[in-house]
Amino acid sequence: MAGAQAGSGWMSFAAVAAGLAAAPAHAAADRALGEYLSAECATCHVGSAPKAGAIPALAGIPADQFTALMMAYRRGERDNTAMRNVAKQLSEQDIAALAAYYEGLKAP
Repeated sequence: MAGAQAGSGWMSFAAVAAGLAAAPAHAAADRALGEYLSAECATCHVGSAPKAGAIPALAGIPADQFTALMMAYRRGERDNTAMRNVAKQLSEQDIAALAAYYEGLKAP
């Protein structure tokens, strides 16, 4: 009986591990880390009504879009000195965590 339990436990672990490996990177990101890091973002990215030229709210932005924007800032392809500096200071893990966090919030 103990062998059967160990075997079924191993199968459960293997199934979970396979599921995590197949999950998109932003889905597996540490949302708690994203929430923690978002305190810095909230200094500028507040408000709910998007206006032309205004600093956009980040809640509800798709993770792939957020990541693409941050990488474009990091590479200098988008023109905003403050955002370039922020993007260069964040690791890819940090960006993925922020992307997962903001994607999970309700859009304004």
